[in-house]
Amino acid sequence: MQILNYTFKDEKLLELALTQSGVDSAHNNERLEFIGDRVLGLSVAGLLYDMFPAEAEGELARRHATLVSTQTLADVAQEIGLGAHIRHGHMTAGRVQHVLADAMEAVFGAIYLESGFDVARDVIVSRWRDLAKAEIVAPKDAKTALQEFVQKNHTGELPVYEYLPQTGPSHNPVFNASVTALGKTATGAGSSKKEASTAAAAELLKILAI
Repeated sequence: MQILNYTFKDEKLLELALTQSGVDSAHNNERLEFIGDRVLGLSVAGLLYDMFPAEAEGELARRHATLVSTQTLADVAQEIGLGAHIRHGHMTAGRVQHVLADAMEAVFGAIYLESGFDVARDVIVSRWRDLAKAEIVAPKDAKTALQEFVQKNHTGELPVYEYLPQTGPSHNPVFNASVTALGKTATGAGSSKKEASTAAAAELLKILAI
């Protein structure tokens, strides 16, 4: 099977990368996801360092956070049709993006183990270069952008965040959060409280921009 212009020689390694823990608690993609996350992070960091030589650390960090986010990984996974090949257990709507993103990272981890860092980096850069080019200006964190939007439209008011009960299995919980501002409320989910509140902020920005 070919993924992102890379053909796996070891089909069992690819199968492992596409197996979620809900299917097999002993043989799943969590370890590959762990190493793939690091391979992706370093590859994208190097790409941004070369592409934006005039930008300061903070600007590069904001670009990096967006490009390695669950949303971006899930989007890429959907674009290449990875979801059809993932072996997963019961998956609620709130878990779809995370399962896709985790599998995408696991695939990068598998490529690294099979062919080394240079090959894995080239596979990542071939897709992420265009994603990086799409952002002419370094993006702002959604929570910062929401705060600036709210203060611009209502001086002195700040968004109010609330953390909601966790969902999902105890070994792989989904954190949930809500944010209220300018009379509107939105919710978000993530693998951490920070990710959940950031997702909620991004969703509220979409609502307020309408």
